[in-house]
Amino acid sequence: MTLTFHWFLPTYGDSRDIVGGGHGLPPGAAGGARPATVAYLGQIARTAEQLGFVGALTPTGAWCEDAWLATAMLTEVTERLKFLVAFRPGLMSPTLAAQMAATFQRLSQGRLLLNVVTGGESHEQRGYGDFLDKDARYARTDEFLHVVRALWRGETVSHDGAHVRVEQARLSRLPDPVPSIYFGGSSPAAGPVAVRHSDVYLTWGEPPTQVAEKLAWIRELAGAAGRTIRFGIRLHVITRDTAEAAWAQARRLLDGIAESDVQAVQAGLARSESEGQRRMLALHGGSRDGLEVSPNLWAGVGLVRGGAGTALVGSHTEVADRISEYHQLGIDEFILSGHPHLEEAYWFGEGVLPILRRRGLWRHPDGGPLTTGDAEVPFAASTGVGAAVGNGAVPAARSTPR
Repeated sequence: MTLTFHWFLPTYGDSRDIVGGGHGLPPGAAGGARPATVAYLGQIARTAEQLGFVGALTPTGAWCEDAWLATAMLTEVTERLKFLVAFRPGLMSPTLAAQMAATFQRLSQGRLLLNVVTGGESHEQRGYGDFLDKDARYARTDEFLHVVRALWRGETVSHDGAHVRVEQARLSRLPDPVPSIYFGGSSPAAGPVAVRHSDVYLTWGEPPTQVAEKLAWIRELAGAAGRTIRFGIRLHVITRDTAEAAWAQARRLLDGIAESDVQAVQAGLARSESEGQRRMLALHGGSRDGLEVSPNLWAGVGLVRGGAGTALVGSHTEVADRISEYHQLGIDEFILSGHPHLEEAYWFGEGVLPILRRRGLWRHPDGGPLTTGDAEVPFAASTGVGAAVGNGAVPAARSTPR
């Protein structure tokens, strides 16, 4: 199987610096020098499409634009790109969600993917009128997706559950194709729901050993349920012609951020109920020291941003090596982003994707040409996770001092 790459649409604004927002942070914490207009988001979407990304993730929350509406508008300025729409079950009826997905599929010619987000933080959920606790939200998601899946199969559904109730629900027109469901969650309550309903299980960018443990957990649950699930990972990326240039950019992103700002963001994120967020925070502990938590895996983004807090940093070959490493664990889909999202899409698309294509790991969705990057060094498979060599001269873990 060839790898699938998705990009990201910053519907809260973009910048040459890291833009905050996400788990544990208040509405309005996000925002950048480049407003999230249809024109600018359309630039990013068209660039991602041209470079060979299959889809683009759009976030959900009080700190960004509505994902359904924003992506529906962007279907008009793109041709092939799919939109991975993040949404929260429970803030609308499952029948309406199933109907919206079916409409999106018809009017976009099948370009909808769905990222199910069980719920942000309780304080944010309450702002939307949702007063369930975290475990109850997962139980509601389970019921919600049970109804949605049945409606997409053309069934007439009556369901009287603890959290979801519908009577004689039915869709007049079914989605074709049925949109794939992407689902993330690291807490014990998340796993069983993921394996019952998702097509792709997502993890944030943890070190390979931790990712391997999480994938083994989901595989075991999926096997017991008689299901096979694909795996994806959500990462930022900083890739340049040389490792030195990439790490210089990573340092620049943090150099202009005051320590008081880091502490304020960390205090907000420490209140998060998300197990995934807790795992992100544990990688850096709120400190600027030791941010390379695995070869070419940098936790600096998580100092000033909620949610996905790690980036692959290095030369194009080093980043390709790390992607190959995650693929060996079972990851087939990569959801990537970078600041700013327009320029970083080009760095990755013109630098890393050609290397992966030459390795037989990737092909452009429409067969179109890509600009080749620097000379390829084959991925050096090894018996230990993280032992691959980056540019052939210096081990990736020590490619440049920082």
